[in-house]
Amino acid sequence: MKKLYLLIIILFIAGSVYSQIVYEDINNTAIYEFLDELANNRIIELNSVVKPYSRAYIAAKLREAELIVKSEELRVKSEELRVRVSRRLVEELEFYLQDYQLEGKTIPVTYEHKVGFIAKNNPNMKVALNPLAFNYKDSLFTFSIRPILGVQWMTNENGAEYHRWWGGSMFGYIGKNFGFYANIRDNEESTPLAKPVYFTEAQGQVYKNMEKGAVNYSEMRGGIVASVSWGSIGIMNDRVVWGDNYHGANILSGKAPAFPYLQLHLNPVKWFDFNYMHGWLNSNIIDSSRSYYIDGVYRQTLRNKYIAANMFTFIPWRGLNLSFGNSIIYSDININPLYFIPFLFYNAVDASRTNYADYAGSNSQLFFNISSRQIRYLHLFVSLYIDEWKTSRVTDPKKNNFTSLKAGFRLSDFPVKNLSLTAEYTRTMPMTYDHYIATTTFASNDYVLGNYMRENSQEIYVALAWRPIRGLLINTSYTLAQHGADVKYRNNAGYAVDGVPFLKNKTWQNSAFELSARYEFVSNGYFFVQYLNGEQQGDVKYLPVFMHGRTSTLLCGVNVGI
Repeated sequence: MKKLYLLIIILFIAGSVYSQIVYEDINNTAIYEFLDELANNRIIELNSVVKPYSRAYIAAKLREAELIVKSEELRVKSEELRVRVSRRLVEELEFYLQDYQLEGKTIPVTYEHKVGFIAKNNPNMKVALNPLAFNYKDSLFTFSIRPILGVQWMTNENGAEYHRWWGGSMFGYIGKNFGFYANIRDNEESTPLAKPVYFTEAQGQVYKNMEKGAVNYSEMRGGIVASVSWGSIGIMNDRVVWGDNYHGANILSGKAPAFPYLQLHLNPVKWFDFNYMHGWLNSNIIDSSRSYYIDGVYRQTLRNKYIAANMFTFIPWRGLNLSFGNSIIYSDININPLYFIPFLFYNAVDASRTNYADYAGSNSQLFFNISSRQIRYLHLFVSLYIDEWKTSRVTDPKKNNFTSLKAGFRLSDFPVKNLSLTAEYTRTMPMTYDHYIATTTFASNDYVLGNYMRENSQEIYVALAWRPIRGLLINTSYTLAQHGADVKYRNNAGYAVDGVPFLKNKTWQNSAFELSARYEFVSNGYFFVQYLNGEQQGDVKYLPVFMHGRTSTLLCGVNVGI
């Protein structure tokens, strides 16, 4: 731990490069999608295997795009640039640059500076409408505080439901090497949308039951980060996504509730990027040896559960990112310094620690991700999660390796500007995210850390999106999701765990057509409407009651703030 403290001190005092770091919520999908479009057009380079991105990273990419897209000299000389950049894309760029002025030298007022005011006697203080925020900036301290407010209403043949939320977010920088952020929102749903057993993309939550089946929950995220130009280290409570995807990652999906973690990010050269995290998970398993009664009250203590994970990314050529990494879920011991060493292969050190005893060991995983944007307009990607692998199973048709594979592409702005086509296929074999030791499953708060469909599942996803004007997204998609029998990963259970057939006993299927529209009137503020025609077959436990059977659901709402 002394080495860790030393590294933090070094990061605080090193360098004079402007490098403050705070992280942008993964739910701010508009900015993530826009960066993806810029990268697919080969206007910027983007490493999209690990999210969330920092605001400084986003700001740098937007300014990089601005130099190319808005350069009059290039626009006059390069016919090719005229062909690939639409007027709508330029307007989107101008729009998003407003929000990330705090990462530069100015303070956002409003879009096109038409509205807003400077506080009397304090030119460093401003109120903006795009995004709605109170901002302060001087040579040492930068601060922004923003409201969060929204409501969503849904109705179909089974009834009507609602979800409302409110809260606030703030972030700031001190000096050139320190950043902090926090986000809190209170939520109320007339029915829970994301129980651990549900096959929905709604993010997992810890619910408090209310009257008539309604639930309430609060979500708190935030962190502190020290950084220099070549890396950062921080302590966060947030959601993380690892693995390229457009419809649910299969390595770390962000499905589980936010958990605390220590993060290290290194980017010492252009062709190499490294991410590491050590997280404190929620096992939801009572430790009876540490639980006790006091004054008639049973004091519950849960068993410890941790994750350590790393991801190495190499960029041999522009547009080609090759990533690999590994993780380990360990429990029932105190924090082990072995797993604080960022660059290790954790399965090997765990085997040495436990003398190769299976029941004393932990649960380890391997990751591989390839992202190619070498062909202009086209993003090709494949993401592989490996829980268990034996070469003998490859040639045996009755045996399975425990893996999850996602492959897909997105074609942006070609052959028609402002139009994108996306397709993904996900295949997760039985037992992949499970484990015979309950405290080392790939989950937190009983929500899987990997793909939302969990093991013994497959999904086909196809989408066509149109952005006719700045801020307006019209999207249509088709999803076919299938799930096989839930078979527990248990040793000595009377069956071969690697012999469970993939989807032989299909217990659930969802076929869904979606048409949606979203208009972002200010940054992080938007109206949305969605029509969803779905047909669910099989076990009803995998979806909320109002989504059972064949339904035509109308959903609409408004949101301000992320």
